[in-house]
Amino acid sequence: MELLLTGGTGFFGKALLRHWQAASGRGEAVPAVTVLSRAPGAFLARHPEFAALPWLRWHPGSILLPGSLPPDGAFTHILHAAADSTHGALLTPMQRYAQIVDGTRNLLEYAAERRVPRFLLASSGGAYGPQPPDMEAIAEEYGGMADPLEPQNAYSVAKRCAEHLCALYRQQHGLETVIARGFTFVGRDLPLDAHFAIGNFIRDALAAPVITVNGDGTPVRSYMDQRDLAHWLDTLLRRGRAGHAYNVGAREPLTIAGLAHLVRDVLAPEKPVLIAGNAGATGSRNRYVPATDKACNELGLALRHTLPESILHTARYAPSSSMIQP
Repeated sequence: MELLLTGGTGFFGKALLRHWQAASGRGEAVPAVTVLSRAPGAFLARHPEFAALPWLRWHPGSILLPGSLPPDGAFTHILHAAADSTHGALLTPMQRYAQIVDGTRNLLEYAAERRVPRFLLASSGGAYGPQPPDMEAIAEEYGGMADPLEPQNAYSVAKRCAEHLCALYRQQHGLETVIARGFTFVGRDLPLDAHFAIGNFIRDALAAPVITVNGDGTPVRSYMDQRDLAHWLDTLLRRGRAGHAYNVGAREPLTIAGLAHLVRDVLAPEKPVLIAGNAGATGSRNRYVPATDKACNELGLALRHTLPESILHTARYAPSSSMIQP
């Protein structure tokens, strides 16, 4: 496999690079990977473990600048995972939409021109829009989406549009496009000071006097280990059915309050959990849980890491710079 990877410096990308690095260390065959990055030198300065790997090379460029894509690549696969999903990033809704939709189209056009046969898009469970309250888990056949008339839904709507582009390029050019709809994850590369609840709870358990739940604790989530994420993406890249979408995530649901107590029990049994929000203040996404039967039954995928194991693993690599001083 000759793979062009976008988003290689983000959460998904680092998960994949660590996955292949571990496989290479065990003597297993891994893809020849080219990572497209706007600033590979700065990334490698922060992560020297990814420098000088024989199967990995770096190409400076941007998904929004087609002329900056590798001119000499003879790729067999593209894995497109470049999109900023962190709330509060310095992107307007218009910029976020353009990054996802225009970036995906540029990569698909590149694949069509160079006859790259396989294309995996890292999409999002956000493409489904709010999960209906009576739906236990979202299956791939559910056709919901976020309200396109609300500008703040730019990320979710753009992911749906990017998926549609994949379908159009498959029809027009015969590309083997596969969609991976990612849900909620935990792992060593998760920011502990962003909007991710589990990261905040781990941070509090390590360095704050109290583990704080900012809402009322009733929303329901499920969490997949970053290492399982990489294994699933690698499998979908190789064996996912063209023209199909697969949910990528954990099936076991728990409330945010339950998650806070689990993090407390695993990392800091002596600390209290504070539910700071008002009852009923749950926001628009009260439940966000995927059905994963399709990936499990078709491709034999399963979770290899329990949530307590994932919490411990994430805490082990927590950077001191993200810690709150009690």
